[in-house]
Amino acid sequence: MSQTVNRSVEGSVLKGSVLNGSVANDRVANDSVSDSTFALDEEECRRFQISVELAGRKWSAAILMAGARGARRFSEYRALVEGISDRLLAARLKELEQEGLIERDVQPTTPVSISYNLTPSGLQLISLLHPLVTWSRTRQGVGAP
Repeated sequence: MSQTVNRSVEGSVLKGSVLNGSVANDRVANDSVSDSTFALDEEECRRFQISVELAGRKWSAAILMAGARGARRFSEYRALVEGISDRLLAARLKELEQEGLIERDVQPTTPVSISYNLTPSGLQLISLLHPLVTWSRTRQGVGAP
C-alpha cells in the first residue's frame, strides 16, 4: 500500500510515497523543478546512478572540465588536471572515450599526433555539471563566480 505524502519545510514542499512506513523518493519541490523530473521509474534511477557514478568518478569531471577549458593533447590535460598520474589520465581518457564523452583523433603524421575532443554528449554533461559547481560553492561559503 502506497500513499502520497506532502510536507512543508521552510516554504518548500517535500513529496514522496510512503512504503511500509518509510518515505521513498522525497524531494524538495520549487518553481524551477517540475514534478515529472522526480517521477523516475526503476530503470531511469538505474541510468541516473550510472551517470552520476561516471561523472563522480575520481578525475573524470576534472578531465571533462579541462577539455572544456581547451585541452586537446595529452600533455595539456596533464597540465590542467593537477595531481593525476599519466597512467590514470590515460585510463580515464579511454573510459570517457568508451562512454562517448570524449573522442580520440589520431593523425597519421610522424610522430603520430593524438588529440582528444569533447563530444556533444560530453559538452552536454559539462553544462549539467556547472549548476553542481555553483551549488558546491554556496555550500562551502565560496563567493559566486
